[in-house]
Amino acid sequence: MFSRLCLATAISAAVLGLASSAAAASDGLVRLPLTQNGGTWASGHVQGVAVDVKGGYVYYSFTNLLAKYDFDGKLIGTLVGWTGHLGDLDFNPADGKVYGSLEYKKDRAFYIAVIDVARLNKVGVEASQSEIFRTVYLPEVVKDYSADLNGDGRLDGDDGKIKGDGVASRDHRYGCSGIDGVSFGPAFGRVDGPRYLTVAYGIYGDTSRTDNDHQVLLQYAVADWDRYASALTEAAPHHNGPAAPSGKYFVRTGNTRYGVQNLAYDETQQRWFMGVYRGGKPDFPNYLLFAIDARARPAAADLVGVPAPGGKGWEQGALIPLAADGLKDPATGVRGWNQKADVGFQPVGHGLFYVSANAAIDGKQTADLTLMRWTDDAQQPFVPATEEDARALTAAPAAR
Repeated sequence: MFSRLCLATAISAAVLGLASSAAAASDGLVRLPLTQNGGTWASGHVQGVAVDVKGGYVYYSFTNLLAKYDFDGKLIGTLVGWTGHLGDLDFNPADGKVYGSLEYKKDRAFYIAVIDVARLNKVGVEASQSEIFRTVYLPEVVKDYSADLNGDGRLDGDDGKIKGDGVASRDHRYGCSGIDGVSFGPAFGRVDGPRYLTVAYGIYGDTSRTDNDHQVLLQYAVADWDRYASALTEAAPHHNGPAAPSGKYFVRTGNTRYGVQNLAYDETQQRWFMGVYRGGKPDFPNYLLFAIDARARPAAADLVGVPAPGGKGWEQGALIPLAADGLKDPATGVRGWNQKADVGFQPVGHGLFYVSANAAIDGKQTADLTLMRWTDDAQQPFVPATEEDARALTAAPAAR
């Protein structure tokens, strides 16, 4: 069931040509698997992954199921029992918990799921019956999702489900469809200081609008989130959460279908990566992966395409430029890469990343995870990592 290749830790295993165990080596550090399969599940497709490098675990979000594997490919546990959309994940080493985006569009309820994964040690744990699973409500997202932009006194339907009619809804500020990408990293404009949970909007892929060409990123300090974290009762969604984010930021990429699917901060390059589904507006290059440098300071600027209050000119927002790297579209100046990074994208240090690919098998969903190395090549930014690459990560000071 599991396809994996781990670093050799014993001479005998190397001689026999066998894949070694990914358990802790003699230096006490866990060896990274070069590949891993996340199982096959009757669920939604894989939405994102989180990796605990020191603990030796990988977490997969399959929309309505969370799976925990160790680096040997052994299934440790699963969390189930919700009907909302669990999206991207990130592991917070400060508290040992996994954070993920969780959507209930019909109820206008958007949450961060806070999962105590250290206690997830068996298959089939029901989220509603366990203290492992808690949620924090994000009213800022609800406000933008629920915005009645055309002033008709009602919230138009979910654009993403109105097939063949891209102009059926003119509501949802910035084209907000909810949330997806999540990652921990520094405040924008810095590489040091406290780490914030950064949450990216989903953005409707309506190609006839002009106000949905920016990625929207919220930053939250989570040290005091225990006072908000609450059990989720789907019949009566709670509204316990911070009144506002620590900051709200915009990145002009051109429209993408459902915004940032996977958000990830890379400590090595000191860069934020945004993996997306390809957009459909012909005036933009519609790359699959974008990046912003951590040191790039947000600055008040026009949000081109977003009408200002009163309809005169463009709305102002804290705009962050794209990194000066990758392919460059001469018409728009937008930069990025044609690299799939939308269903699992996780930096692990030393220029290495786990990248997930989704697939369907007999009506069920699976995920194949591959350790990749950054090349700095605009045409091919990643290649599969080798055992030597993974060994270098384990030996690097950052891994200790």
